[in-house]
Amino acid sequence: MVSNEYSNKTLKQNLIDGMSKKEFILSKFYTVAFLSLISTLFVFVISIILGLIYSDYNEISIIFSDLEFLLAYFVKLLGFFSFGLFLGILIKRSAFAVGAMIIWFFGEVIAFNTLKWNILDGKSDLADQIFQFAPLMSMWRLINEPFSRLNAVKTLANQVGEDVQYDYHVHLYEILIVLGWTFIFIYGSYVLLKKRDL
Repeated sequence: MVSNEYSNKTLKQNLIDGMSKKEFILSKFYTVAFLSLISTLFVFVISIILGLIYSDYNEISIIFSDLEFLLAYFVKLLGFFSFGLFLGILIKRSAFAVGAMIIWFFGEVIAFNTLKWNILDGKSDLADQIFQFAPLMSMWRLINEPFSRLNAVKTLANQVGEDVQYDYHVHLYEILIVLGWTFIFIYGSYVLLKKRDL
């Protein structure tokens, strides 16, 4: 979305036609928010349909329980798309921006595992506490371990002798961390665009 603006020179033309850089960034942020909302609504509708077809429960309180996961999904997409927007403006080429995002992800995973298993020997939660503030890991942690909530996984774990206990709840501080990164990425995009000669 942003890389095409640079490639096709439409960004420059929009600025010549009177659009300010702030309006440009806001239009891209509105697009990101709209795409996140559409995707969240799609997941909600599909979940309701599949739940009504395949679930044994038909009580309204059960059907609409755990809706905080939809909010977490929306915030996760908003943060992720904002990161993509920032990288698109920073790098100006879509393939390189996607490559940079993949490298960033692997960098976070490698740094986390190095700290947790090589430096701390897995004995401390310090790595988890530090990396909950990393951009992609904070987005990842909004919805924790969804597959281990399934009864089949719990049954299999019990047969093997493992006890699967995770905190599945969506916490406010996790949402605030991702919203903080979203603000940083959008504001960083604006600062980059403002300083750059087009």
